[in-house]
Amino acid sequence: MGLTKIEKRIKAKKRIRSKVFGTAERPRLSVFKSNKEMYAQIIDDTTGVTLCSASTRVEKLDGTKTEKASSVGKALAAKAIKSGISEVVFDRNGFVYHGRIKALAEGAREGGLKI
Repeated sequence: MGLTKIEKRIKAKKRIRSKVFGTAERPRLSVFKSNKEMYAQIIDDTTGVTLCSASTRVEKLDGTKTEKASSVGKALAAKAIKSGISEVVFDRNGFVYHGRIKALAEGAREGGLKI
């Protein structure tokens, strides 16, 4: 029998994380989605510190899940620019770059982040 959906995502996540690494100059934008919520954080992997974060739980947004994801990306970009971060490495966390993940990335780009 083949791998489950979660096992496939974890396998892809390991493959991605072996190549994607955030530095102080260009931190990592990590994304996680559950069935209800969307979370994103900007991480400096050299020190292991989360520099800023945003989620649908904190922002209290209205609209569809995709619209909320886009708003989370814009909110995260605003916080990042305020913190002096303009360029990030995108870590999709094993999720397919489609739908809510893509909407968050495009929202972050609209907010001024360079991915």
